[in-house]
Amino acid sequence: MVILIAGGTHTGKTRLAQRLVAEYGFFCLSIDHIKMGLIRSGYCALTPESNDEELTEYLWPVIREIIKTNIENSQDIIIEGCYIPFDWKKDFSLEYLPYIKYKCLIFTERYINEHFDDIIGHENDAEARLNDNSCDKESMIEESIKNLDMCRKYGLEYVLSDDEYIPASRKNLF
Repeated sequence: MVILIAGGTHTGKTRLAQRLVAEYGFFCLSIDHIKMGLIRSGYCALTPESNDEELTEYLWPVIREIIKTNIENSQDIIIEGCYIPFDWKKDFSLEYLPYIKYKCLIFTERYINEHFDDIIGHENDAEARLNDNSCDKESMIEESIKNLDMCRKYGLEYVLSDDEYIPASRKNLF
């Protein structure tokens, strides 16, 4: 089984993945770790400030083949990160799709407006983040609206946090 956890910044992808690792014993791969390994090693010209589309275009082919390899070897893995394209299903033949579960974590505008300070206050719960001054309420709302629209467009499953942070309790996830 391959579990893909996608979503915008600060939605709790890594935190949820860590909880699922503890619960199910799966391995976990953070796409951010691959990104930073490639950037720090000098294997690519990307930087941490590269836009998400550039990073997705560069990273997705590698992640896609890791997914296929895990399925072919009957290995369970959780892959989390924001560099999973919304049209990801087109890259897999029908034999692979039953082994892939996908969820996108999304905050509603109301949730962000009411809990923004809490969201930022928990940004280091699962990993040590560099100070990200570019994360503001307006861009988070914009990203959430886009992610919800894209999930609906491509028929992808998502978890919408409106009045409580659902992934923390793992309700209705997989």
